[in-house]
Amino acid sequence: MNIRTQWPVLTIATGLAAGLLTGCGSDSGGSGDSGSNVVMGMSDDVLATDPASGYDPGSWLLFNNVFQSLLSFPNGATEPEPDLAKECSFEAGGTTVYECTLKDGLKFSNGEALTAKDVKFSFDRMLKINDDAGPAIMFPMLDKVETPDDKTVRFDLKYADATFPSKIASGAGSIVDESSYDADGLREDGEAVGSGPYKLESFGKDEAVFTVNENYQGTADVENSGVTLKFFHGDQDALKKALLEGDLDVTYRGLSASDISDIETDTSTASGVEIVDGTGAEVQHLVFNMDDPVTGKLGVRQAIAYLLDREALVDEVYQGTATPLYSIIPAGITGHNTAFFDTYGARPSRAKAEAALRADGIDGKVELTLWSTPSRYGPSTDQELEAVAKQLNDSGLFDAKVESVAFDRYEKDIAAGKYGVYVKGWVPDYPDPDNFTGPFFGKGNVLGNNYTNNTITGELLTKTAAESERSSTEKEYAELQNIVATDVPLIPIWQAKQYAVVRDDVYGLEYCLDASTVFRFWEISKG
Repeated sequence: MNIRTQWPVLTIATGLAAGLLTGCGSDSGGSGDSGSNVVMGMSDDVLATDPASGYDPGSWLLFNNVFQSLLSFPNGATEPEPDLAKECSFEAGGTTVYECTLKDGLKFSNGEALTAKDVKFSFDRMLKINDDAGPAIMFPMLDKVETPDDKTVRFDLKYADATFPSKIASGAGSIVDESSYDADGLREDGEAVGSGPYKLESFGKDEAVFTVNENYQGTADVENSGVTLKFFHGDQDALKKALLEGDLDVTYRGLSASDISDIETDTSTASGVEIVDGTGAEVQHLVFNMDDPVTGKLGVRQAIAYLLDREALVDEVYQGTATPLYSIIPAGITGHNTAFFDTYGARPSRAKAEAALRADGIDGKVELTLWSTPSRYGPSTDQELEAVAKQLNDSGLFDAKVESVAFDRYEKDIAAGKYGVYVKGWVPDYPDPDNFTGPFFGKGNVLGNNYTNNTITGELLTKTAAESERSSTEKEYAELQNIVATDVPLIPIWQAKQYAVVRDDVYGLEYCLDASTVFRFWEISKG
């Protein structure tokens, strides 16, 4: 989701050893014929049921199951395919006009017909409301939406954007019923009307109940009779306990690396529980305020890059369950390179760090505060930042400490420029390199770190956005990543996989965990 700075990135850490992947999520043993209800728990909250507002993992989980988009990402795919639409395409010769033709006989869960007018209404409404916590920020290129007839939708773009299909295939492209939503304001009654595989039957503080939508017409084959989603509001111990005591069928988002390790090794208490992992593209960075009197100095940022030991960090904090990240575009995404590895090496170098400081006229120890927020970017974020501070201090070149504050203050202080270096997490809206670059370095930099580079903004982002053949952008993205490694406005730390922990009679989770970040309720069966 473009600005997913609100998202908790590491929920169950990354890169878990292959031995943790069990047969629990395989097709063998569970077809879903019983149509059982599935009970799932997570520590995240769902912050919104209205897709014009929610821009957090919990809300998009709801959107992806209750609403449909014109396009969607099939299991394991990185290219969107038609869903509500029968077909979609750019107008010949460019990527500034995009047209979709809807399928016949579409209906919302309330029985109302779904037409092109609802599609136009949904996009116009989202952009008009322009909620600070909503996805409108993803569509600066959208000029207008036209509906020549009830089945045709035409998007006119202000400039070329080959990633537009991926953007409307995400939760940001959720289509709502015009008769059930206010064009000028958000729906705040906790209800939702969509055309996805599920209806939102009820929504409360501690749980949401989803039932199968009988009016659904789409590509999903629903394998259960419904899903009850229980919220644990960041209480990881309670989430783990509920799973081990059999009160939950699935946990998703919220267990720490130590929880995973305990479940793997303690067969006496974790009997009947298995771990499923899948690909993902969640990332975490240290971000530098370029206007700060300390971190605004290139030598300071370079010294930190020379001293950061990602391998040790992964081992100490995440118990080997995280993958070091050496560039802003993660592995598995088109254009990924290892710019920070190539520039600063895999192992720390005190000599090179000291040389960088001295070259910038810095002779004494650098006093530095690393700012953190305790849970928004994962349960081990504070511990991680403490380990980074220790690495810096052990070099004798820094006097670093960590301060952790509540997320609401954290975001306000970043916007006010009060922090020199702070942590940010990112969960992608769609699996394309554009989503790991444009939001960070384009117009409206969501990192809030006052970094601009004319080559990136004036040339590389524009050129890559217009290229419909995404594999042809690798040269430009390599140049972009190399510039970032040279300027060091941020330092990538790790890349996450996705994990779910399930009872041993639950199947289909491997179809819920891929780089699209779409968690598909309909794939889960129990029996």
